[in-house]
Amino acid sequence: MDIFIMDPNEKLTSERLKDFLDRHAARLSRYERLMNMYMGKHPILYEKEKELGKPNNRLVVNFAKYIVDMLNGYFIGIPVKTIHENKEVAAKMKEIAKRNSQNDNNAELSKMCSIYGHAYEFLYQDENAHTRVTYVDPREAFVIYDNTVAQEPLYGVRVLKDDKERPYGTIYSRYDERDFFTSDDGELVIEEKGQEHFFGDVPLIEYVENNERQSAFESVETLINAYNKAISEKANDVDYFADAYLVILGAELDEETIKQIRDNRVINLKSGDGQKIVLEFLDKPNADTTQENLIERLERLIFQISMVANISDEKFGTSSGIALKYKLQPMENIALMKERKFNNGMIRRFKMMFNIPTNFGVDPDEYLNIEYVFTRNIPNNILEEAETAEKLAGITSRQTQLSVLSVVDNVQNELDRIQKEKEGEEINSFNRDMNSPFFGSGELDDGQEEE
Repeated sequence: MDIFIMDPNEKLTSERLKDFLDRHAARLSRYERLMNMYMGKHPILYEKEKELGKPNNRLVVNFAKYIVDMLNGYFIGIPVKTIHENKEVAAKMKEIAKRNSQNDNNAELSKMCSIYGHAYEFLYQDENAHTRVTYVDPREAFVIYDNTVAQEPLYGVRVLKDDKERPYGTIYSRYDERDFFTSDDGELVIEEKGQEHFFGDVPLIEYVENNERQSAFESVETLINAYNKAISEKANDVDYFADAYLVILGAELDEETIKQIRDNRVINLKSGDGQKIVLEFLDKPNADTTQENLIERLERLIFQISMVANISDEKFGTSSGIALKYKLQPMENIALMKERKFNNGMIRRFKMMFNIPTNFGVDPDEYLNIEYVFTRNIPNNILEEAETAEKLAGITSRQTQLSVLSVVDNVQNELDRIQKEKEGEEINSFNRDMNSPFFGSGELDDGQEEE
């Protein structure tokens, strides 16, 4: 999917904006198709009806949802850890994250990226001058980048529709925000006067699944549709055999006799003139083996091409150690790429947060000292992690040691608790010494001579 670019020296006029709005509108059909796939509204449900009397099963096996949910559960099921060496900054970051339910925002952003190929995050100041963060569906927003090598964002645009389906919304630049609307005569109007913001950058951040902005299941979309068709035809064959026609040759039956045979399930016919009576069900050619081979191959290809592990596979559950790592390696490769893209968005998020003086009150460049720790959501061997952390003692910092432990949700909080426990132990030790009968009593030990 292409991105929207323009010359940074060019003014964003109504005509230029309309062009971008039209191009964004052209994307909506793709977005709707991908969301329908995720929601289980697959093409097979809307195919033309078959002829009357024929089995017409329409089964949906929602691999699209499985791929998205499994990948994101693995990637961000455990919340991202943000670490800063300054305790006050770390505490403020935690406060902002709680106010914005940031763990949920991150999870929704990641999921939308996997569905659409990209998604957006929006920063704003609320009525209490608190920095707020929320996610935005790509059907309602887009970003315009400059045409330089860096491709820095020039404008972020939020798009809504009025009751007459006419576009309106807000344009966010690096310095201000301006509304636009569609006039009664159909002209697009951008307000001349804008409202200044202090983020120092475009407060609409694009998060991408990959450089191509491709959905996590888009590469296997045709395979999923073929699987639905194959398994539906398989169900149709089952119905066909259950309702197979009974062929009676050599005897002519009236309607009453046919009714008795159907109701009583008893056939008692007498042949006449030595003619042989033939009773058999009318069968169509059996393609069971071919169908099963196709279904198995499609399922295997769906997981292979999407590179998401099929953990429901019986063999997967019995794997351990290096074998399990090999099975997870393709999904880990996707997660690593997704992590780098997500990391870029988070850096831009905190860069703008640090530009607001009331947030942290430190040098705005302190956002560069934030560390982002992503932990894969897989069964963990706590003993193995503890041994690894122990071996890192004296080699790495305490923060790095604790970051390898999946049981530690927030490294800085854990360091603070360790410090408090240490201080408490020192105080208790001092109190024990103070309560000692020999502390400050002036008494002499046995055998000690007074000078």
